[in-house]
Amino acid sequence: MTPVNRLLPFFCLSLFLSGCAANDLVVKRQAESEAKIEFLIQSSKKVEQRHNELAGTQQVQDDRLTSLAAEIKQLRDENRELRVSGDELRLRVAKLTQQSQTPKVEIVNPPSPVTAAKESGPPAEYLKAFGLYSANNFPAAIESFESFFKNNPQSDYAANALYWIGECYYSLSDLPKAKAAFSKVTDSYPNSSKTPDALLKLGYTLSALKEKDKATALFEKIITLYPSSAAAQKARERLNTR
Repeated sequence: MTPVNRLLPFFCLSLFLSGCAANDLVVKRQAESEAKIEFLIQSSKKVEQRHNELAGTQQVQDDRLTSLAAEIKQLRDENRELRVSGDELRLRVAKLTQQSQTPKVEIVNPPSPVTAAKESGPPAEYLKAFGLYSANNFPAAIESFESFFKNNPQSDYAANALYWIGECYYSLSDLPKAKAAFSKVTDSYPNSSKTPDALLKLGYTLSALKEKDKATALFEKIITLYPSSAAAQKARERLNTR
């Protein structure tokens, strides 16, 4: 046997082993690539899941901020109303004080009881109810104002009593009853000095009840009927924020 023939089997074996080694290397690298791809896919899914979670959290925060902004605006509106109410009460107290200091003069022809009642300022029962409202005792204030209204439906302060009943329910977030009280002021006492304020607060109540179109119509009505009133100014502010 020639030397070449002796080496041929070893050469073939070497080629075979080299081929096997190369094939194993390819398989190994393919497996490593597939593992990396799987890892990247899983990582991508985790990133996407985290992104969705963060997006949901951001939406909740945005909704909360929007809600807080609305609550702050409502509180500011109520605070302005309370300041107006405080000014009104101080004026009435000053009037009562002035009247109490006026010297008594004998009147030959005294006015009728109805006229005297109109000139004597807020009745004690009304002032008691207003005091309960000022102390934030809204349930007791409602009961007291309702009692006053029932006993004095023709009083100059009957419309005021209904208005403050509406304010009490509004403060308690009982919007349907607040709506009914404010509506009764505007329907039963259209010429009352409290009607513009009642229309305004009815508009606020309708807005809170998601009756936006009706609220807008009321704000526009206030501006048309009472253009120089404080209620008209607030109605314009509300329309400008829409």
